[in-house]
Amino acid sequence: MTAILSGPRRWSLARQMLALQIVVVGITVAGGTLLAVWHTSRLLTHQAARTSRTAAISVADSPAVLAALDDPDPSAVLQPYAERVRREAGMDFITIMDREGRRYTHPNPLRIGGRFLGTTAPALAGRTFTEIYTGTLGPSVRAVTPVRDAAGRVRALVSAGITIDKISAQSRDQIVAALLTGLVGLSAASAGTYLVGTRLRRETHGLRSAELRRMYEYHNAILHAVREGLLLVDGDHRLALANDGARELLALPPDAEGRDIAGLLPPSLAESLASGEDRSDEIHLTGDRVLVVSAASVRSGARTLGTVVTLRDHTELQALTGQLDAERGFAESLRSAAHEAANRLHTVVTLVELGRAEQAVAFATAELKTAQQLTDRVVGAVREPVLAALLLGKTAEAAERGVELSISPDSGLDDVSLDARDLVTILGNLIDNAVEAAMAGAAPARVRVHLRDENGGFLLRVSDSGPGLEARAAKEAFRRGWTTKGDGRGLGLAMVGQAVRRLGGTIEVGHGDAGAVFTVRLPLERVASP
Repeated sequence: MTAILSGPRRWSLARQMLALQIVVVGITVAGGTLLAVWHTSRLLTHQAARTSRTAAISVADSPAVLAALDDPDPSAVLQPYAERVRREAGMDFITIMDREGRRYTHPNPLRIGGRFLGTTAPALAGRTFTEIYTGTLGPSVRAVTPVRDAAGRVRALVSAGITIDKISAQSRDQIVAALLTGLVGLSAASAGTYLVGTRLRRETHGLRSAELRRMYEYHNAILHAVREGLLLVDGDHRLALANDGARELLALPPDAEGRDIAGLLPPSLAESLASGEDRSDEIHLTGDRVLVVSAASVRSGARTLGTVVTLRDHTELQALTGQLDAERGFAESLRSAAHEAANRLHTVVTLVELGRAEQAVAFATAELKTAQQLTDRVVGAVREPVLAALLLGKTAEAAERGVELSISPDSGLDDVSLDARDLVTILGNLIDNAVEAAMAGAAPARVRVHLRDENGGFLLRVSDSGPGLEARAAKEAFRRGWTTKGDGRGLGLAMVGQAVRRLGGTIEVGHGDAGAVFTVRLPLERVASP
């Protein structure tokens, strides 16, 4: 018994659904068949009653019947007439009787003269009625009506009826037809149910309901537990699924699922996913994040189901990398300065050894003065320590690459409350980009930096002597992957644009006397100097 009860629990979901649908369809067809049989039986009974009533009234209204009642032997006239009408009307009996119920006619001539078996009182009162009564021919549906003379007096009675056996025979024919129809319907429904079950079994891979439930629970738990973002994009480039991590990283709206990714994801990411190509650790920028994106197509046989996308937040890592790059730049600048200092010191020592002390002092004094002037100019113009250190390092680095980096004479900036990492990202990348552009232009290669308080904000302008930017290139300059080198790996200017947006500022690209001019305006709060 236990095995029998537990057997269906081991069935796959498709098999359970098939069994359930067959039971439901069977009950529905059986119920419909029984209802049709019951309704047909009632309909045939009502039809028999109407037919009997019509036949009885027709006979009672016949002038021949009223005239035969005055004949010495009414049966001799009425019996042939009643039998003819009975056969033509398809009735089982038509009985004409006097007021006391003695029969003038009967399908069995031996019953003529006998007493009518049934109710006659309503008819004697002048009313036609129908009833089911058991007479000489068995149970029947009959109608009884009065025969009136010209004065309206009841002279005789007429009863017409159909036996229950005949009605049952007709019902059986209808029942057989209904059963055959029901069997055909059940067969067709079972075949359709089987096809649906087969499709369901193929779609659910034959898994049981408990297994499907566990899969859903695990799937849901994993989606909410994984910190990395996870997206599923279908073949029509619509977002089919997004976990909590992806919603947070991309700031997706609640109704994101089902929408086209073109108007939902950042343009660079949407364009990348729309190509349908697999991606591995590709960097994309949103409004305030740096994301590492990987994408892989999902296939079932030869059919492509969509694309699975994973997102990892590298915003902090990228910021730290930027800081590390700046520190490396500073170290490289110090190395270059140390190398230059060693060369100058060697020159001074050599001059002393050659007995030219005055020339050695003059050379050393000039070099010291030049270095001090650079430091004084930078520190005097920019009292923000992070930017001052960055400018000193970038100046030495640019000089080593043959580019003159200078600060405009009217530059001046106090301490600001802006995030130091964002400042390094903005100014460092703009200077690097300007140095690259200046090296690609005509000699002498120059880069100029202008920093100043302006209308309660921070104005930063970097210009170069390079070939400049076309109008179309200026619009694309802050898109991920843009670079003047044409290798599609540019990220610096994109990060500049992201940092500027994060600080609530604006950035413009224009043309100067020789090359490009990048102008950044940032709102700031002044920080009191200690």
